[in-house]
Amino acid sequence: MLRLRAVCPFSWRAFQFRSCSCKPLITEMIKCTDEGQIFDLIQKSKAILSEKQVECAFNILWQFQKQKTSFLKNVECVRDHPQFITLHNLATSQTEFMNDDTLVNVLYLTQQCATETHDLLVEALVTEAWRRLERFDINMLSKFSFCLANQHLYFSPLMGKIADIVHRKLETIEDLRSLSVLMVNISSLISQHFQDQLVNKTEHLFDTIDSSQVNVARRIVKFLRNIKYSYYPLLERCNTVFLSNMNHLDLDSISKILSLYHSLQFHSFEFVKMAKKRLTEMISLFNHPHSFVKLFVALGPMAGPEEKEHYSYLKISVIPSEISILVYALSILPSPYLDEVEISRIEAVLPQCDLTDLNSFATSVLRWIHYDRTYLDNTTGKQLKLLQKLDHYGLQRLQKCTNLNLLWEELKSLKGDWFAESLLEETVATLHRLMDEINYKNVAEIASFLSRTNYLSTLLLDRIASVVLQQTEKIHPFAILPIILPFSVLNYDPPQSDEFFGICVQHLNSYLSVLDPLMLVFLGFSLATLEYFPEDLLQAIFNIKFLAKMDSQLEFLCSSLSMRVQLRLMELNRAVCLECPEYQIPWFHDRFCQQQYNKDTGSMNGAQQQINKMLAEVLGGTNYVKASVLTPYYHKIDFECILDKRKKPLPYGSNNITLGKLPKMHWESNTQITGSTLPPGAERIALEFLDSRAFCRNIPHLKGKSAMKKRHLEILGYRVIQIPHFEWNSMALSTEEARMDYLRECIFGEGKS
Repeated sequence: MLRLRAVCPFSWRAFQFRSCSCKPLITEMIKCTDEGQIFDLIQKSKAILSEKQVECAFNILWQFQKQKTSFLKNVECVRDHPQFITLHNLATSQTEFMNDDTLVNVLYLTQQCATETHDLLVEALVTEAWRRLERFDINMLSKFSFCLANQHLYFSPLMGKIADIVHRKLETIEDLRSLSVLMVNISSLISQHFQDQLVNKTEHLFDTIDSSQVNVARRIVKFLRNIKYSYYPLLERCNTVFLSNMNHLDLDSISKILSLYHSLQFHSFEFVKMAKKRLTEMISLFNHPHSFVKLFVALGPMAGPEEKEHYSYLKISVIPSEISILVYALSILPSPYLDEVEISRIEAVLPQCDLTDLNSFATSVLRWIHYDRTYLDNTTGKQLKLLQKLDHYGLQRLQKCTNLNLLWEELKSLKGDWFAESLLEETVATLHRLMDEINYKNVAEIASFLSRTNYLSTLLLDRIASVVLQQTEKIHPFAILPIILPFSVLNYDPPQSDEFFGICVQHLNSYLSVLDPLMLVFLGFSLATLEYFPEDLLQAIFNIKFLAKMDSQLEFLCSSLSMRVQLRLMELNRAVCLECPEYQIPWFHDRFCQQQYNKDTGSMNGAQQQINKMLAEVLGGTNYVKASVLTPYYHKIDFECILDKRKKPLPYGSNNITLGKLPKMHWESNTQITGSTLPPGAERIALEFLDSRAFCRNIPHLKGKSAMKKRHLEILGYRVIQIPHFEWNSMALSTEEARMDYLRECIFGEGKS
C-alpha cells in the first residue's frame, strides 16, 4: 500500500495557519488527548463549526487511530458515535464551501474512518471534487486519485477524466512524487503512447528526488509492472534507491519489491543477496508466528534450509489469516511441502475462517493440484479431502450469516473457480434471505455481483428495482450504470420496467452534459439491449461535439478499453438505426466494421463444423448453405439458407464460402433492407449455434446481447433459428440421425424424411 506520509502529508502543523476566527477552537482540538474530548467539543460547538474546523476534527480523530495498535483501534465505535454523525452531517452540508485542499483532505479522512463508498458525505465530496477537477493542481489531483483508488474506482469516468488532465498537462508537471501516485492509479486506462510518455517523463524527473524516496521508486516499479514494461534503465535507477535504503526496509516492503521484480522478470542479484541477508537478520527480532509467515512469503522460492528450519515454528499458529498466508507461500514453491501436521493445522482453523480465508485456501489447494502433477499420486487424496471440508465450512458460514453488509465485505473480493462452482448457489440463497436489507447504499454492489456472476435471480432483480423506485434521490448518479447492467446482461424486465428504466434515466438527465463519454456509451448500449431508447440520452451521444470529446479520450486509453468503447458505440449505433429509424441517426461505422472483421479468422468450433456438414446434407448440397455470413450492419451469423415459397432450398450458385475465411456481405446494400432481392414468397433463414456464453449461468435463459441480435436479424428479414448447446449436446441428440431430424424440424417444420 502507498504510505500515508508520502501521499497525504497531513500533520498537526497544517492547522497553525488558519484564519483568526478558526484558531481558538482548533487550538482546543489540538490539545485534546482522546476521542471523547473531541466529541465533547463538537457537541458544544456544532452550531458554529466551520468547514476548516470540521477538517481539523476529522484529522485529529484519525491521528488518534493511527497512534493505536491494531488491537486497540476502535474505528467502528468512533464512526457510530452520535457526535461523529453530527460531524459527518456538518461536512455534508459544507462541501461546496470547502476550499480544494480541505475538500480532498476531508474525503481522505472520512475513508480512513471506514466510511462506506456510497455514504452521502463521500458522494457529496466526490461530486464536488469532480466539478472542480480541471482547476486542481498536480498535487491535489494525485491526492484525489488516491482517494478514488481507495474506493477501487480505477475504471471510473472520474479516473478517466484525471488521466485526460494528466495527458494534457504532462509537459508542465515537475513533481515526481505526485506524478508517481497518479501513474499507479491511471495505468489501467491509458494507451501505449501515453505509457511511453509517462516513462520518459519519469526518467527525466528521476534526479529531482533524493535517494531516500523508496515509496516513489516502488510506485514507479509498480507502474511498470501494471503496464507490463520491463524498462531496464528506470528499473536500475529504482533498484539503486532500494539498495541504498536496504537497512530501513521492512518485511512488507522487501516482499512487495521482490514480487514486482518477479512480475517484470527483472533480476537484481545484488538486491536478492542483500534482501536475503536483511530478512535473515530479522529472524532474531521475531516474536510472533506472523513474522515468520511474512518471511517465508518474502523469500518464496529463494528460501533455503536455514530459513526452512524456522518453518516448524509456524506450526503453532492458530490464526486463520496467518495460516492462509503460509499455505499461499507453500503453494508457490517449486514442490509441495505439506505433511499431515500442516493439513491438520489447516483443518483445525477452518471453522474460524471467513469466506476470504476459505477462498485463499481453496485457491492454493487448486494450484497444487493443477501445477504439481508429478506429486499427484501422493497428495491428491489429501487435497480433495481438504477441498470437501472447505466446501462444507463455506456453505456453513453462508447459512449462518445474518447481516448483508458483513456478508458483502467478505463477498466483494471473492473470485476464482472454487467460489463459482461451490458457493455461488448458496450465496444467492443467502442474498434472498437477507434481501430486505438491500437499500440505496448497497444496491449498486448487489447489482454488480449479479452482473459479474451471470446469475439470474428475479427475486433480487425485482428487489433492486423496487429500492431504486423508492429511494432514487439517495442514489448517486454514478451508481445508475452498475444498477442497470444486470437487467441488460441477463435480459430481464422487472415489474414496472418502464417506470424503473425511466426514473434511472431521468436521474441522470441533468448530468448528461458533464458525464464521462465512456459512461454514457455503456449506459446507452445497456438500455438498448433492453429495447429502451431514451431520446435525450441518444441525442447527447450522437452529436459531433460528444463524439469529438470521446475521440480525444480514446487516444490515451489502453487499447483493450478503447476497443471495447468503440465496439459498444458501434453496437449502439446499429441498434438505434434498426430499432428507432424515426430518430434519423445515421449509420457511420462501415469503415470501423470492415477493419474489425478483416482481422477475424472466422474459424469454426467443433459443433459448428458438425452443423455445417449436416446442413449441406439436409438442404441438398454445399451450395445451399452459406457459413460465416455478414448481414447489413455487420451482424455475423453462423449459417444462412434460403427457402422458396414452397419451402424448397434455393442454391447460392458457385459463390459459396470457403471455411475459415470471413466473407464480404453478399446483400446488395449494407444499409438498406430493401436492397436484397429474393423470389416472391422466399425467406432467409439464419441459424446460430449458441454456446454457454449466450445463457445465464443458472438457467437456460437467453442473455441480453443474444436476444438483441435475434431481434435485429428479424428486423433484417430473417427467420432466426437458435440452436442451444444444451440441446445439441443432449442425450436426445446423441446420434447423427437424431441431429439431422432436429435440423429438418427447425428448418422445414418436419421430422424424419
